[in-house]
Amino acid sequence: MDINDRIAARVRGLRAERGLALDALAGQCGVSRSMISLIERGECSPTAVVLEKLATGLGVPLAALFEAPSPPADPVSRRKDQVEWRDPASGYVRRNVSPAGVASPLQIVEVVFPAGARVAYETGARPGVTHQQIWVLQGTMEVTLGEARHTLASGDCLAMQLDRPITYRNRTAKPARYAVIIDHRPHG
Repeated sequence: MDINDRIAARVRGLRAERGLALDALAGQCGVSRSMISLIERGECSPTAVVLEKLATGLGVPLAALFEAPSPPADPVSRRKDQVEWRDPASGYVRRNVSPAGVASPLQIVEVVFPAGARVAYETGARPGVTHQQIWVLQGTMEVTLGEARHTLASGDCLAMQLDRPITYRNRTAKPARYAVIIDHRPHG
């Protein structure tokens, strides 16, 4: 199963679990019905911004869209099984590191962010409470959460709650690599 097929199956499955029609999901997340349909059929490679909007509309963290539809509950996530996805707009590459299907509010994602790249997630408040830490492993990143801008160098770690729009930017001439640790707790 390639990554677009995996995303397609996850979006379809999550939408079905929630009993949402295409129109209802489109209204909740601000992504057109036709774009959601293309994504669910695996006929397009959506950008990170579109996927973030879908995840918010479905009430899940972005990392959940990259999991296998019925992931096995194995407590070990082998490198060879960790799927990578490249954002067609910015070229950044993300890889879910955490074991899929294991009951945990924590997820770890590795990102390689190209030189000069920028990604802005306009979504403010997300369903539930999502805390995130960004630990820069190599290079330099600029992270803007709402109005607060943080420049992070190798070894720096930023903790935040995802309750405002966020922008990631690499203003340097070299790629940056960082780990994202996500703690997502649904309402209730």
